[in-house]
Amino acid sequence: MTVRTTPDLSSKDPDWWRQAVVYQVYPRSFADADGDGLGDIRGVTGRLSHLAALGVDALWLSPFYPSELADGGYDVADHRDVDPRLGTLDDFDAMATEAHRLGLKVIVDLVPNHTSHQHVWFQEALRAGPGSAARDRYVFRDGRGTHGALPPTDWQSVFGGSAWRRVPDGQWYLHLFAPQQPDLNWDNEEIRADFRTTLRFWSDRGVDGFRVDVAHGLAKDLSEPLRDLGATEVSGEATLAGLPPGSHPFYDRDEVHEIYRDWRAVLDDYHPPRTAVAEAWVQGARRALYARPDELGQAFNFEYLQTPWDATELRQVITDSLDTAAMAGASATWVLSNHDVVRHASRLLLPPGTDDNAWLLSGGHAPAVDPVAGLRRARAATLLMLALPGSSYVYQGEELGLPEVADLPVEVLQDPVWEQTGRVRKGRDGCRVPLPWTRTGPSYGFGAGAAWLPQPESFASYAVEAQDGVEGSTLELYRTALRLRRKLLQGEGLAWADDALPGVLHFARHEGWRCVTNLSDEPVAVPAGEVLLTSGPLEGGLLGPDTTVWLGG
Repeated sequence: MTVRTTPDLSSKDPDWWRQAVVYQVYPRSFADADGDGLGDIRGVTGRLSHLAALGVDALWLSPFYPSELADGGYDVADHRDVDPRLGTLDDFDAMATEAHRLGLKVIVDLVPNHTSHQHVWFQEALRAGPGSAARDRYVFRDGRGTHGALPPTDWQSVFGGSAWRRVPDGQWYLHLFAPQQPDLNWDNEEIRADFRTTLRFWSDRGVDGFRVDVAHGLAKDLSEPLRDLGATEVSGEATLAGLPPGSHPFYDRDEVHEIYRDWRAVLDDYHPPRTAVAEAWVQGARRALYARPDELGQAFNFEYLQTPWDATELRQVITDSLDTAAMAGASATWVLSNHDVVRHASRLLLPPGTDDNAWLLSGGHAPAVDPVAGLRRARAATLLMLALPGSSYVYQGEELGLPEVADLPVEVLQDPVWEQTGRVRKGRDGCRVPLPWTRTGPSYGFGAGAAWLPQPESFASYAVEAQDGVEGSTLELYRTALRLRRKLLQGEGLAWADDALPGVLHFARHEGWRCVTNLSDEPVAVPAGEVLLTSGPLEGGLLGPDTTVWLGG
């Protein structure tokens, strides 16, 4: 087992990211400084002390760029500016300066697969017409069938329906997500040059790293004739497993790695080098390619997020994930919640095989989720995750134990998934409901008025104000865990205990530090050692179901 010393998280250390805890901020739902109901950059700045007190190492800022919000900000009209509703570049600079003063790194979302249809390039492409240089920045094609009335291929959008949209002159453009998100043509050198400029633009402003959206989607096989997938009811990601690695027409193609090697040369021009992490929905050895040192350096581990609350399955995924990271020369990544999935305080209690969308459509009633039991399991999962070697990504509000808001009425939904699927998939709004900061107020301290998505009354008891300084609260559990983690975490390996009981995960890190999680239905004896922290109370020296303990030597 290779042992590394805990990295110095100072601004000069190039390896600060290897064992960091990164806090994801979804800015429209974090804090609203101007009272318009929408979170903004100044709101983030005003709450950075919360992140510093929490003990995280960095904040990752989800898109804050100009956008009509056709996809929650991931439809970007200008990759080098701030949406006027969220602030200005000066506001961003002030936020970054304050974050660095507090010892926090700043990571920003980069959205390279597509732009907004409002982007000046796409508007130019519509005016320029077929065969123009402007259209070559995107993926335009003639249709099939009589008068080109059918889409060029059977490719499906992730959000439902065809991935092609017809324009008035008869051509079709590719959009793997919403129609308002036309895909860029990464075979075009102008696109590559522009994103090199974008990387430098934000790096020059002091940004420490980038989270790369849809990192596996940039390279596409655009040779004629375009290939059908032979599937009309599923998105491209769902068909990856049925094709030889690297051969899918628009996901996880081998050519994408040329792009990231080019980016790494830009990122390494800075001292310390800027970091990057891939959002790549691929598995195992294919994920390791994105995390190589000469590419992005790290990749999200969605296999861990998708693993059910089962000791055997979690142990296998953890082992495989550490092996995959080692294969890439990277550190492992761990995440339980983000802006795209049901919050884990609710999700982990759903029975195996539950259709998350069906559960959301039921308003969270079929099956019902006991919030107390859900929080107990979420706290245990958190201590397990934070004990693992590598980087942990924490989504805003999970430090408060927030559950999914599954019963949002359909008339308030904002996620384009709802309309694009013909109101069949409810979408991701339930994990994006604005945070509660105070027990009272029109938006529980989020802003001066009502929030852009309604908050349930139960949020009052989850508010920062309600948990701050309260022994045993979830907020204080996170603070204590992160403080201990910074002192305890060393090395990038672990050793599984050979004598663990069925349903129990037990591993050692170094110098006798151990983590034990009881995923069974019965209490188990706590192994010998000094109890450093528990996710729930120990009763009679027993570790109850859905409880994690950290033990010293």
